[in-house]
Amino acid sequence: MTDANIRIPEEARDRLAAIAAAEGLSLRAYLARLAQTLLTPAERAERAEKARAALKAWNGYAPTVTEEQDLDSELDRRLARVTAR
Repeated sequence: MTDANIRIPEEARDRLAAIAAAEGLSLRAYLARLAQTLLTPAERAERAEKARAALKAWNGYAPTVTEEQDLDSELDRRLARVTAR
């Protein structure tokens, strides 16, 4: 496996190294594991599309773009209210 150098702020490196050490991993192993758990934007979009298709097949739910935006706005409003407490 080829290594790569990534430049990040020292504070970020130290924080990641501390998290890795707490889990008994080297920073290299921790970052490799972290990369395997994250989705790219394309993978997230694909997963979301599959979830929408499954939901529609299961119960016929197929919101329009406007309905999705309204629901997102409502969720944002509720989250803002809860986090403000």
